[in-house]
Amino acid sequence: MLEYTELKPGTKIILDKKPYVVLEYSFVRMQMRKPVVQTKLKDLINGGVVERSFYPRDILEEAEIEIKEVKFLYQNKGEFWFCPPDNPGNRFKMDADIIGPAAVFLKQNSLVKAQYFDERIIGVELPIKMELKVVEAPPSIKGNTAQGGTKQVKLETGASVNVPLFINEGDIVRVNTTTGEYVERANKA
Repeated sequence: MLEYTELKPGTKIILDKKPYVVLEYSFVRMQMRKPVVQTKLKDLINGGVVERSFYPRDILEEAEIEIKEVKFLYQNKGEFWFCPPDNPGNRFKMDADIIGPAAVFLKQNSLVKAQYFDERIIGVELPIKMELKVVEAPPSIKGNTAQGGTKQVKLETGASVNVPLFINEGDIVRVNTTTGEYVERANKA
């Protein structure tokens, strides 16, 4: 059990039988009133964000989110298929809405962390940075690159990313899966 003063960013709690994570936290004490904690909470199942205030009398239940490593196998018609890393025969699927926008960076045989709540998968966490091969890139044009020009390329997973002009087809680039932005070139073709 948690008291209202223990609600720091990153804390996971249960409200209305659903898991939430605290995004923002502020402790407010006004004259002649009881102290209050104002929070912004993200629903870990549907992704919605709510604002909620908590008072000294509130006792909250901490959410137990279990993390298990799983291997991404393939995607077919909006269904993403996974298996435990050591048991490829035990396959299971997840819908794109559970994985979220980072689904475009899932590469076959990559390991990701599945988040379980009440023995049900509620989300998938990809590594922050992934190395992906550039499969389509417009040709580089020599000229003024002092302003840091960019071009859009297509990666092996089908995702499109803006990269510097010197990136060519066949290069391996590192991409931030949280922001969807190019980080650096890992290998030159």
